Amino acid sequence: MKASELAAFLGGTLEGDDVDIIACAGLEEARSGDLSFCKDPKHVKLVQGTKASTVLLPHDWDKGAPCPIIRVQDPNRACMAAAKLFAPPEPVRAPGVHPSAVVDPSVKIGEGVHVGPLTVIEKGAEIGDGAVVDAQVFIGEGCKIGAKTHIYPQVTLREGTIVGRECIIHCGVRLGGDGYGFNNGRREDGSVYIEKIPQLGIVEIGDGVEIGSNTTIDRARIGRTYIGPMTKIDNLVQVGHNVKVKGYSGLIAQSGIAGSTEIGYGCLIWAQAGISGHIKIADGVQVGPQAGVPQSLDGSVKYVLGTPAESMRDFGARTLLPRMFSKLKSDVKEIKQKLR
Repeated sequence: MKASELAAFLGGTLEGDDVDIIACAGLEEARSGDLSFCKDPKHVKLVQGTKASTVLLPHDWDKGAPCPIIRVQDPNRACMAAAKLFAPPEPVRAPGVHPSAVVDPSVKIGEGVHVGPLTVIEKGAEIGDGAVVDAQVFIGEGCKIGAKTHIYPQVTLREGTIVGRECIIHCGVRLGGDGYGFNNGRREDGSVYIEKIPQLGIVEIGDGVEIGSNTTIDRARIGRTYIGPMTKIDNLVQVGHNVKVKGYSGLIAQSGIAGSTEIGYGCLIWAQAGISGHIKIADGVQVGPQAGVPQSLDGSVKYVLGTPAESMRDFGARTLLPRMFSKLKSDVKEIKQKLR
């Protein structure tokens, strides 16, 4: 594809030679024939050193580039659109149930559904129109899968799980397993006991949710664990029993949310953050990487860091204090020498 054709497709403006583009790549790994992008001036050195044939840059970019550029409103979004032009087509899952799948006769299967090999669907389950259930998936009794949802291989949906429309459930996800529910203590004779608390609720996933590989979402002790619409969950995330995520939020890799916590609309929980149980995170709050949140966040601060989590301003001040003190000691030493 010519750079001029791509610029027209993206609604951008080409500056420089009309070169051929055959693929997309990052600035550092790009080679001749590749398209790359940059949206932040702080990466100007990467742009200047790239071997890409063309770079997508914002309209106000004034740092130059060693190759033709296409100016667009949002280089990141434009590169995503361009990548689809060069990517190989996704595999087509033809409607039908594979002969090796085990599907209970009571299961309701909509029109155009694909059920892959060695998949098990137990009694009372419902699969919506156009859904794709890939190989080696387990769908327990009474589960409901919405229309056009795609469930990738080796996903487990325990009994009663509800998944909305147009969701994407990636490989190895486990929905509806038991949460950590145990009661322990001592008997009158002094011996220790630990007993399991039955986990009797379900997991419900709203429309448009995407769940990354090997994430686990526990069934509720009673009631439901709920992931609201359009929430995007990364790989290896742990969501405890009775957690509520209202919707339009993001949970990034290896983050963990303890039981009965409520996450508001539009929140972002960054990688390896940990949130204690039975608290509330207000709408729009971001919890920074590796932060630990022991108590509710009411939204008065929109971004917290550290353990225990605190505002970016407080975190920065506390982190910089040792360096400021060291500099102060050096200044005082210098003043003393001058006075002598």
